[in-house]
Amino acid sequence: MSICKVIQEVKGQRAIDGAGVHLVRVLGNKNVQEFDPFLMLDSFDSKEPSDYTAGFPMHPHRGIETITYLISGEIEHKDSLGNRGTIGPGEAQWMTAGSGILHEEMPLAAERMLGFQLWLNLSREEKMSEPRYLSIGDEQIGETQVGQAQVRVLSGSFQEATGVTPNHLPVSIYDVTLPKGADISIPVKSGERAFVFLIEGDGYMDGSRISSKTAVLFGSGDEVLVTAPAESDSRFIFFSGKPLEEPIAWGGPIVMNTREELNKAFEELEQGTFIK
Repeated sequence: MSICKVIQEVKGQRAIDGAGVHLVRVLGNKNVQEFDPFLMLDSFDSKEPSDYTAGFPMHPHRGIETITYLISGEIEHKDSLGNRGTIGPGEAQWMTAGSGILHEEMPLAAERMLGFQLWLNLSREEKMSEPRYLSIGDEQIGETQVGQAQVRVLSGSFQEATGVTPNHLPVSIYDVTLPKGADISIPVKSGERAFVFLIEGDGYMDGSRISSKTAVLFGSGDEVLVTAPAESDSRFIFFSGKPLEEPIAWGGPIVMNTREELNKAFEELEQGTFIK
């Protein structure tokens, strides 16, 4: 087994999105080639409700899947399929926008809002697939103890723990908590691209200490090794998936393969024919 080397670090930057939500934008347009098939990663971390309760009013998506996961806090949501509900602590929402969907996400005031939203690209063949929605309750997320590490499996499998089966592109997503000084080795499937996001606390990888709210991309190898600092706990999200290696045309909430497809999507929004 060979340990994967760190080939890129992306430090999250403070940003404002939606109707005035303060967040940390980690991945975006500048990182699409290196992190393929993962597109955007936003992190929420605030103890001040005014940072996020303005929320994300009804808006469109096409050509992607969005995965929202909360460690603490609550988000109410609804969409054009008629789905409605609340994401609570330890829960997730996996939405396949496919050919087009409108949805709304409104965080509720809490002692702390901590979590992330990931945008996952859809392949050319699945860009215009039927929109789907998956609500992931706490009981659907597999859990296992590995040494001192606690692992929650949102998607894929790790040892005996199994998460949900993705609608389209198979990806692995784990929420890993490491106590002070502990470490964990996570296997990486052949041909997949893996990265770690330090959502809370620093971590050691490939001989370097990397700060919280940083995405760490790995090169070739069989396993990712992460160690918590001796003086503090570390919590990170592990992501792994096979690159699509397809052209990307990205315009706001819509991600297609060509500029023509992108223009058509926005024309349909204006004409009221976006929802199929």
